[in-house]
Amino acid sequence: MTDFLHALYFILIAGSVFIGLVLLERRHLVHQQKPDAYNTQETLANFSTGVLYKVTDGVFIALVVTVFYDWVRQWGLNWRSSSVALDFALLFVLTDLVFYWAHRFMHRVRYGWAAHSVHHSSERYNLSTALRQTPMFDLSGVVLLSTIPQALIGFDKNLAVLALEVNLFYQFFIHTEVVRRLPAWFEYVFNTPSHHRVHHGRNPRQIDTNFGGTLIIWDRLFGTFVDEREAGEIRYGVSARAPRSLNPLRLVFGEFVSMWVDVWRHKDLRIVWKHPDWVNERYPQA
Repeated sequence: MTDFLHALYFILIAGSVFIGLVLLERRHLVHQQKPDAYNTQETLANFSTGVLYKVTDGVFIALVVTVFYDWVRQWGLNWRSSSVALDFALLFVLTDLVFYWAHRFMHRVRYGWAAHSVHHSSERYNLSTALRQTPMFDLSGVVLLSTIPQALIGFDKNLAVLALEVNLFYQFFIHTEVVRRLPAWFEYVFNTPSHHRVHHGRNPRQIDTNFGGTLIIWDRLFGTFVDEREAGEIRYGVSARAPRSLNPLRLVFGEFVSMWVDVWRHKDLRIVWKHPDWVNERYPQA
């Protein structure tokens, strides 16, 4: 119950900040004569999916993640430190590294994509797009995989949850076209609106790039970084199976249902662990 209440407090506090910034961004874009950058129905759908995600996340953390974390932790190194600040600094970096690989998994594997595609499905890119999330991140079990390294080392689970929340909170601010380029040193180390715009692009040069959450150094290290100045014109959205509805439930569950429909239609379970576009390449006639 405490974890669930913490999630509700996060929704109320962060949600108020998010709504205020979305309204400010929309006003700024209208003044810049870019009224099409926002669509009222789509923005409401984005907020709705965000609430569905966060409420489910709170319940899932309270009932499943905390129990799973304690179970894994007993088999690990049982890290102990006298410094909370040191623990959080280490967790911050580790959480972002784990997020990089979990994020990469969600783009490269159809099962993971089913839990993530809704976030990429908008053809607009603004602060409300950051809220276009899905509870399938939790219900698919991806969130559990994302906690295993932290638990095995033995970090405190409350600090681990806080590190993840800080990571996700930061990512809200990089979903904008208003901010173009930040100082060069910041662009080199941290994920920025410029880097994340490339990540949301659907042209070939932009797909499966810039997976970092808070830090972009992982992409530079593992060869998935593409600079916006070299990415070409960015077109947002998904390249296949784009949603045709703004119904929040269809946005949230649409790709997951589509995956199992493809498995049933083609009688091919490999679809689940292959790249999201593999089904189109393997069965082009469909």
